[in-house]
Amino acid sequence: MRKLPAALTVMAMAALGTALPVSSAHAAATCSDNYSGAASGYMYAYNYAFCDGYLGRAVGNDSNWGDGGGSFQGGDTNKATSILNKGNNYEVQFFNGTGTQWSGGHICLSRNEGYASDLTNDYFTSGYRVSNAISSHRWVSAGTCSKWAV
Repeated sequence: MRKLPAALTVMAMAALGTALPVSSAHAAATCSDNYSGAASGYMYAYNYAFCDGYLGRAVGNDSNWGDGGGSFQGGDTNKATSILNKGNNYEVQFFNGTGTQWSGGHICLSRNEGYASDLTNDYFTSGYRVSNAISSHRWVSAGTCSKWAV
């Protein structure tokens, strides 16, 4: 009779073993997590939504994300799908154009909002979609912005 309780115990333990995962997966990072860990005074850009696929960060202006100078270079242009602003004093104005004349459409990200986790439904003032179209950025006062990322 002792074999029956032992067999039931083994079966119960085996059932529990299949019900519990062998290893737990690491939860995906979010913009909220990245914002908490971001350095004060910087803006960040990410290749994918929800602040995944780090492209770079900047403390100053960068008039051409596709050139060899500034914080963003070469392949960084026209790739950002999420952005983060942990600036101390200014908002970040993003453009779909390059050069210090700051032309082309723009969209801004406020310090209060902190981040835009998915730019696929945001549009520059020029009407172009923001996702995968940012080519430059600068720090500005809120009065300079006429359109805001959501």
